[in-house]
Amino acid sequence: MRKIAGIILTPVFYIAFALLLVIFHPVQWLSLKLGGYTAHKRSVDILNFFLTHCNYILFNTVTFIDNKNLPLNTPIIFVANHQSTFDIPAMIYFLRRFHGKFISKIELATAGIPSISFNLKHGGAANIDRKDPKQSIAEILKLANNMKQKNWSAFIFPEGTRTRTGKMKNFNIGGIATLIKKNPNALIVPVAITGSFDMVKYGFFPLRPFTPLKWEVLDPLHTVGLSIEEIVKLAEDTVRSKVEPN
Repeated sequence: MRKIAGIILTPVFYIAFALLLVIFHPVQWLSLKLGGYTAHKRSVDILNFFLTHCNYILFNTVTFIDNKNLPLNTPIIFVANHQSTFDIPAMIYFLRRFHGKFISKIELATAGIPSISFNLKHGGAANIDRKDPKQSIAEILKLANNMKQKNWSAFIFPEGTRTRTGKMKNFNIGGIATLIKKNPNALIVPVAITGSFDMVKYGFFPLRPFTPLKWEVLDPLHTVGLSIEEIVKLAEDTVRSKVEPN
């Protein structure tokens, strides 16, 4: 029955999701041209509010456990596991106060996807070419410098790609290391995501309805005296303890 419901509801979800991307593409353009970074970011935040709430079309629940103790005006590296494409809108919206930017593959920025490609190009993301290490390092350094100068934060999925099995992969060091070297005082904050993989367990059609989706922002890691390798492993173990408690 759940799969049948997914077959009925998934087209409605995708139509709403796509319409929002199309509608907000010119909104983003106008916001950037007329109001600069602040207005553009506001338009992106509103877009991701609506994208997150598209989950209710599938009768999915959205639980975002924020961490109100995190300081503002301090660079933060949010380190999360990656379960599906649908991990992203809630993080952008609910953590909007931190001006978080993603490290993303360059193909998404150049794909011409309404709203998404525009934001990746103009919103401050690090768009990396995985086949070009020099370009990748330069992009991440640009983001790291913006974090230092503008107190932006970064969202990073250190697994590199979305899980294909629902099980977490090991965290990679590369991107985190570059950000930390430029921002040694940045807070490292794990984010545990669950349910997002279950939403796509049948693939992208049909999506699985009646699925509880949860994001939990954990406490900053205590990293004094730790090497970058130890910090990344600690982040991985902390997230894994929430995502795969057994």
